[in-house]
Amino acid sequence: MSGDFDQVRVRLATGVELDVVDMGPRDAPVLIFLHGFPESHRTWRFQLPHFAQHFRCIAPDQRGYRGSSKPQDAASYTPDKLIADIFALADALDVGDFTVVGHDWGGAIAWGVALGGQTGGLHPEWSGRVTRAVIANAPHPAIFQRLLLTNAEQRAASQYIRTFRDPASDALIEEHGIAGILAHAFAGRVPSGGIQPPDEIARLLKDWEDRDTCRAMINWYRGSPANVPAMDDPYAEPPAMPFPKLTIPTLVVWALDDVALPPCNLDGIEELVPDITIVKVPGCGHFVPWEAPDAVNAAMDEFLAAN
Repeated sequence: MSGDFDQVRVRLATGVELDVVDMGPRDAPVLIFLHGFPESHRTWRFQLPHFAQHFRCIAPDQRGYRGSSKPQDAASYTPDKLIADIFALADALDVGDFTVVGHDWGGAIAWGVALGGQTGGLHPEWSGRVTRAVIANAPHPAIFQRLLLTNAEQRAASQYIRTFRDPASDALIEEHGIAGILAHAFAGRVPSGGIQPPDEIARLLKDWEDRDTCRAMINWYRGSPANVPAMDDPYAEPPAMPFPKLTIPTLVVWALDDVALPPCNLDGIEELVPDITIVKVPGCGHFVPWEAPDAVNAAMDEFLAAN
């Protein structure tokens, strides 16, 4: 069992305040860890102590989560704002360049942070600040959108997003919180693999008691531009649009038993991420950082040492 981590309150230039774990030597290379839905910095509870021996490890509770600022409008959770938070966090902590590490929604934001902050990236003011990326079970944005339009397996696995976005879900959130909407959206599809130990479940349930937090977490889905068609909508290839390549060294860790994100998300990724290392983790569900921490830590150790 992993104990609690000290957090500092950091005010960002983007107008929000985040609770942040900041551990490890201040003069060491920086790793910024981004958690996904519906978790917190504790996604990384097995990684932070391990990597803080040799890296400065920064792990925020992202906008909308736990004690961090939680604006209630969906427009506050569009990807551009969530990406800008990470550079603003680096600025607030006097961090120049860094490696971004993300899982699930944190991985989706990490893709954007990396594309924005690589040398010659999408945002000139951030160019060169992101030197490496580590992504765990978070699909590449271009591949994911294409699969939603063309692939029945991924479309079926993503129907929960339509449930989360449906205004009819608001009453369910109000009455039963996140636990209620999760039970509704994933009925009969309990994630395979590891189940949180009781002390972690208790922490999550406490985090989810606040209805403002519940609405904010769901707003990550409502603010996303991803188009998730209904199952009976037509299947069609999206219009061919060039997508910028991610050229920095990138590690993708993929647990193969993820009910929401099948391994087809890796198909063709080398074309978009030329300097990619892929490590597959069999017999593991979606939450690979804590379901298979030894595999994740070993893959990251090897990747960080080699790059």
